[in-house]
Amino acid sequence: MQFDTIILGAGAAGLMCAAHSGGRTVVLDHAKAAGEKIRISGGGRCNFTNMYAGPDNFVSTNPHFCKSALKRYTQWDFIDLIARYGIAYHEKTLGQLFCDKSAKDVVAMLLSEMDKVGAQLRLNTHIKSISHTGTEFVVETEAHGANKTLTAANLVLATGGKSIPKMGATGLAYDIARQFGLPVIDTRAGLVPFTFSDGQFTALAGTALPVRATANGQSFDEAMLFTHRGLSGPAMLQISSYWQQGQPIAINLFPDSDPFDALRSRRQTDGRRYLSTVLGYLLPAKVADLIATDLKLTGNLADQSDIALRAICDHLTNWTLHPTGTEGYRTAEVTLGGIDTDALSSKTMEAKSVPGLYAIGEAVDVTGWLGGFNFQWAWSSGWAAGTAIRAKLH
Repeated sequence: MQFDTIILGAGAAGLMCAAHSGGRTVVLDHAKAAGEKIRISGGGRCNFTNMYAGPDNFVSTNPHFCKSALKRYTQWDFIDLIARYGIAYHEKTLGQLFCDKSAKDVVAMLLSEMDKVGAQLRLNTHIKSISHTGTEFVVETEAHGANKTLTAANLVLATGGKSIPKMGATGLAYDIARQFGLPVIDTRAGLVPFTFSDGQFTALAGTALPVRATANGQSFDEAMLFTHRGLSGPAMLQISSYWQQGQPIAINLFPDSDPFDALRSRRQTDGRRYLSTVLGYLLPAKVADLIATDLKLTGNLADQSDIALRAICDHLTNWTLHPTGTEGYRTAEVTLGGIDTDALSSKTMEAKSVPGLYAIGEAVDVTGWLGGFNFQWAWSSGWAAGTAIRAKLH
């Protein structure tokens, strides 16, 4: 069966690419439905982009690579598409845009855009092998017990990364890239909770508070959540993309104020109270108890000199922890690393050494922050590859 373009992966990037590639295009996926990660994202509401999306919101070995696609297809272009379909949306926080009703509206919109250009979608389809004749790609598939051979001049890798394997995520894109000689940057879980082997936070599970979290020189001011296994919440997920195994993380429990001023002031009014008790006025009680135990705090607040209070506050604003690791791909929202951007054109997403081979979305070594940025990269990179293919066909 002859096509102009075969797209592997019916996720955000693959569907976006299909809607813009033109010609005879087919999208293949082993899942039972298209856009499953879109459907479950944002608690079923899909955080489809961020109003402040830009190159600085992405992690990559080459931080400049994403600029071209993000500049030529921006968040405002996708917001305009959402608006044209009458999909109601709202800003939650920090520029994050969510559907008012359901993430299914975004999937339906992308499938409609595919239908407009005549792109086909084939689900429950497994890839058996891929080869190249010198002029076209040959994809051997198996679907519903039948084997079929598909050929096309263009092959797009849009199968994503390894995140959430229970939804079918695999390293297929990396295997195909290596098959055709494209280098792959080592992958690891990103936007993922931290784990601690000693269970030190079990008693605090469910407690959340705003913090400034720092790892490897990058900081985020968002909420932190204690869990039975360790630390989660937006602040932890964000810094996990910058953290390396064995490194410490630093937590500022007072990101918007100076605890020294607060404690010194309370020394006048609550001096007779235990220091740990007064900390409980400034922090969630269980967190205050943990900090008091960690610092071996004793005595009344009135017993603490300015020097002693300053030392305590330095700890409160630079609480250094050493995670055992992360929860890994099982719960990670994204995969860091991937197909090396040096092997791709930043304008077209086409492999420099293999004409007709493209890589987009999470399969590429470009990873966004939490908050709609990864979806924007899917839209931008999918659009870049799709329009490049369309231009080639015409």
